[in-house]
Amino acid sequence: MNDAGGEKIDEHLRAADPGGKKLPKQQQEHEQLHLDPSRWWFASSAFPMIAGTLGPVASAFSICALARPWRQNYLPGSDIDDAPFIKDPIWLTIINAIQLLIALIANMALLLNMTQRLRFSIAQPVTIVGWYISSICLIALTATASGPLIMEPTSQYIWSQAFYYGIYGAALYFLVASLMVITFLGAQTEHYPKDFVLTPSQRTLMMQTILLLFYLLLGALVFGRIEGWNYLDAVYWAAVTLFTVGFGDFSPQTELGKGLVMPFALVGIISLGLVIGSIRSLVLDRGRRRLSARMVEKRRRRMLKKMTKKGKDGILVPIKEGNELKQTLSEVDRGLTEFERREKEFRLMRDIQEETSRKRRWYATAFSTCTWAALWLGGARIFQACEEPYQGWTYFDGFFFCFVSLTTIGYGDIVPVSPAGKSFWVFWALLALPTMTVLISNAGDTVVKGIRDATDAIATITILPSERPFKKDLKRFLKHLSFGVLFKDEIIEETPTGFLGEAQDHDNFSDAEEENDAETALQRDQAESSTSPTSPRVRFNPPFRNDSVHSKNVDANTADENHHPSSGPQVRQRKKSAPYTLPNRQQDYLVILIDEIARVTAHMKEHPPRKYSFKEWAWYLRLIGEDESDAGQHGRASTHVKTKKDRLRGGRPNGLNEEAKVEEKPVPWSWVGSKSPLMGGKEEAEWILERLIERLGEELRRSRKEDGAEQEDERDEL
Repeated sequence: MNDAGGEKIDEHLRAADPGGKKLPKQQQEHEQLHLDPSRWWFASSAFPMIAGTLGPVASAFSICALARPWRQNYLPGSDIDDAPFIKDPIWLTIINAIQLLIALIANMALLLNMTQRLRFSIAQPVTIVGWYISSICLIALTATASGPLIMEPTSQYIWSQAFYYGIYGAALYFLVASLMVITFLGAQTEHYPKDFVLTPSQRTLMMQTILLLFYLLLGALVFGRIEGWNYLDAVYWAAVTLFTVGFGDFSPQTELGKGLVMPFALVGIISLGLVIGSIRSLVLDRGRRRLSARMVEKRRRRMLKKMTKKGKDGILVPIKEGNELKQTLSEVDRGLTEFERREKEFRLMRDIQEETSRKRRWYATAFSTCTWAALWLGGARIFQACEEPYQGWTYFDGFFFCFVSLTTIGYGDIVPVSPAGKSFWVFWALLALPTMTVLISNAGDTVVKGIRDATDAIATITILPSERPFKKDLKRFLKHLSFGVLFKDEIIEETPTGFLGEAQDHDNFSDAEEENDAETALQRDQAESSTSPTSPRVRFNPPFRNDSVHSKNVDANTADENHHPSSGPQVRQRKKSAPYTLPNRQQDYLVILIDEIARVTAHMKEHPPRKYSFKEWAWYLRLIGEDESDAGQHGRASTHVKTKKDRLRGGRPNGLNEEAKVEEKPVPWSWVGSKSPLMGGKEEAEWILERLIERLGEELRRSRKEDGAEQEDERDEL
């Protein structure tokens, strides 16, 4: 039996209005994120963003490499800041300028492609070839400068900051060009469309980076002229200032410089914060959602294979008419109805999500910690090598210097003075600052979150009790304290909201009383509205494709309840069903849809994103045409799914596309299936809201069509 998710719900929408539209392309891609390998997400989204960020940085380094000569005359024991420059050969300057021009054209092509002003097939070859040419030119020039152009005696000559900026630029050009080659090849082999899968804010990240670097270089030029600094020293000072490190080795001495540094620093720090925020959003928000969806999909497949291998997959089989499939269930689960089986399936998916989310958070923290440590420890070794000939730094000096730089303490007692040390600090800080930001955010999701949750849990069972019963709070605390070992099968959740306002307390009233009260209130409202002399008569069918089949399936799955004792916890669980029924009048149904759209819209503002209970899901699915009690609408989960590459290359086998197959036969789905509403890259509230809005639109269009048909009939009668 095939497995699917939202497709069944979309089938109901198309049945209500044959002219209805399919899900938008972007919406389908969001819901299928988990089906595609993460490496292709990196190629289609992450790599272009990295290239868009580091490409302008490489060009800024190229400008620095062109700004000053590459060699200086330095006598040991003299002040290195006063070392005179030695003029470069004219051919070196010309080649350097040409590679900079080519790199700027390549950056412009990528920017136009990201802003959708230039086609992918044109922009990418220009960008890739341009960056590779710039990289090769800089590699050749730096190799020449360190070989044939080296002067004797070597102890009296050193390379300037411009030389090292040329090396950094060559490395970055080669890196970003190689990343874009992977992106281009992935699009050519149809693993994803020939376009960047980026949000509008991410498309502007490259422009933000360009403006920030332009601001930094221009500020360095202005302050260098005012204070009489070497331009590349001014670039170093501007970076130290905007990164809020403030070593103090360079500081404005003139009144004009002191007056201008305040607006320069304010605007620059804010601009830097915006760029860092965009990078953080890319890494933490979009990357987290994409990788989390993929990890859930892998964990889901492993779980299904494990359950099938051990013969414990009976809970995944829908309980059909006659209950012939119940024999596959265990003794504990054999008395379940279809609604209860779906609830167990739902909770299995929740367990997969929670386990995956916990692992992903700790993996992200470990990875960012290792990256940060590599920058710290590796940077310390490089700074030691740069400064040892001039200041006699030990490894601990570099270690301490990197720490005060990473934490922006900036004591200023030890600072780089060599051209290599100053230029490398600018390059190193551009990498270290975003890494530090990501590390802090990831630590907030793990270590800090654990401390905060533990504090809240202790407060809840002691001095700050919640609205839930004390017993529930204690069970929740012990469950978290034991990492889910205690009360593993205990259902500890808040009751859903659903129709008719906030849900009632399921601990104080029986489920039968709840359902009877809800049914009575709803029937009373329907009776009042149907007998009202002012209410128009509207033909309205419940949102199910085949009511007779639907009722037959539901009755078959609830018939066993009359053959069991009417007491005990198992009976209370067995009596659970979807929260409420739907009205028979279209006006009442539309009012419910509008109310729930408003409620879910409010849920989308919650942080962290709202996770709905099974009863809430059952209610919202019923609103859009599904019924968790109807086994005919459910299928068994499968581990065999299609990737985006398969979808791009022509859909399903046997010559049928996806839409045609859906029209032939409704596709069942499973909570632990590959297209479950809990899978994909969307938040649950967003998924539900889109379906409710679509359902509302379909009902309004159908009502308009029926009203038009009635008016035509009346005109024909006249």
